Amino acid sequence: MSQEKITGSKAGITAAVMCAALMALIDISIVNVALSDIRASFGTPIDQIAWVSTGYMMANVVVIPMTGWLQRRFGYKRYFAVSIGIFTIASMLCGLAWNLPSLVVFRILQGMGGGAIIPTAQSILFARYPRSEHGTAGALFGLGAVTGPLLGPTIGGWMIEISGWHWIFLINVPVGILAIYLTLRHVEEPGWEPPDAPIDVVGIGLLAVGMGTLQYVLEEGNRNDWFASDEIRVLAAISVISLGTFFVHELETPHPVVDLRIFKNRGYTAATAINFLVGTALFSTSYLFSLFCGAVLHYTALDIGLVFLTAGGIQIVMMPFVGKLAGTIDGRPMLAVGIVLVTTSLWMTTRFTHLIGFWELAHARMVMGAGLSLIFVPLSVLALSDLPPAHRGNATGLFNLTRELGGSIGTAWMAMRIADGTKLAGTSLASRISLTDPTTQEQLAALQFGPGNSTYEPLRAAEQILQYRIELQALVKTFDQAFTVAAVAFGCTVFLVFLLKRPRSGAAPSGAH
Repeated sequence: MSQEKITGSKAGITAAVMCAALMALIDISIVNVALSDIRASFGTPIDQIAWVSTGYMMANVVVIPMTGWLQRRFGYKRYFAVSIGIFTIASMLCGLAWNLPSLVVFRILQGMGGGAIIPTAQSILFARYPRSEHGTAGALFGLGAVTGPLLGPTIGGWMIEISGWHWIFLINVPVGILAIYLTLRHVEEPGWEPPDAPIDVVGIGLLAVGMGTLQYVLEEGNRNDWFASDEIRVLAAISVISLGTFFVHELETPHPVVDLRIFKNRGYTAATAINFLVGTALFSTSYLFSLFCGAVLHYTALDIGLVFLTAGGIQIVMMPFVGKLAGTIDGRPMLAVGIVLVTTSLWMTTRFTHLIGFWELAHARMVMGAGLSLIFVPLSVLALSDLPPAHRGNATGLFNLTRELGGSIGTAWMAMRIADGTKLAGTSLASRISLTDPTTQEQLAALQFGPGNSTYEPLRAAEQILQYRIELQALVKTFDQAFTVAAVAFGCTVFLVFLLKRPRSGAAPSGAH
């Protein structure tokens, strides 16, 4: 379906899209701050609570690449309204869940709706706005896309403190009902008819198995010691075989559920690669940053949320201006500057210590926020401006999928680095300390007759304090190394900018942030 077939109130459609997208995006980050409370409520072992997030993401990554085909099959209006309905009903069921298995099942259902909301919302928004206003449309959606993750941890921490974890799901119900009403009221598709083409059942099956098992491996691999686990090895093999067969099948079938031929476009492929690395940097370093604040600085969930919220204000300010510029100038220099700023932000985090203050943390995140503001909208313009309108729904789904996969791979990678690096750094630091060393003896004496003097066994207390300091320094060193790797890896992204094509005059994207 071409972009000209969406009509209706521009303000009403924008409200529907923003309402649904904010709900879905906030939900992703809001759940993370509630995991401890959910675990305590159900008496769940710590190694099982991750399924609350894993189940959602597995369903999410299966649905996202199929959104282009589903949009054509059922129409934007119907598919969007049904997706919001599934998400809303699942949210209510999550809030009423009675144990962990029921919550995981309802989260999988929620992921099936949530995976469709983001790319479909983008497609509807860009389909309704004229080409001359696509920069503004991208900025509006980008504003919602960055506001959701910023507000999620803060809202989640506040709601948990005053009411309980159930309400982080139940709050979606009135928002979802409003989004459905606005969609049915304002989105119009004159002349839409479903395509007369067979359903690619084989492709859908291979995609579901391949992406589902891949996401499971990425989410659970670190907790299961990766390929030391028979389960991870088997699922990884299933994923590789399924996705490999899927790629071959999709290239050969005349009616693919995901049209992979879109990657013949060099500009789109380069932009998608950048988007993958943006997802890797954004999600993995947000994970590292939150973990650093909690494990090293002992910040509460609400404190961490406030750091993100304070620093994210710059994105809210910049995004409208970037949207205006994106539709009038070549976005490649803007994108390059954004990559440099994000790399600078990551390099700033390599200097963090256990004595870092709130505003120093916020400053580093502000620089990242400024960089991401210069990346999101220009990148979507450069990725999709050179594509025919009929291909943009499929391209948007794949574009979003690469960012999600980048985030999953990056987070799994950094989780592994922290787990392994802390052990190695701790062993290295401990090997340099000898009880016969004069400096060590001086520190033990100071601790023994200082903090340890008020305990029953001053020497044992002094040794424990020294051990804690070693472990703390090992943890800080490991985080610094992980941030350094992320900075170097993302900095190399700037070379991909040279592969992007200059947008043709008057061309604009169908939408992805």
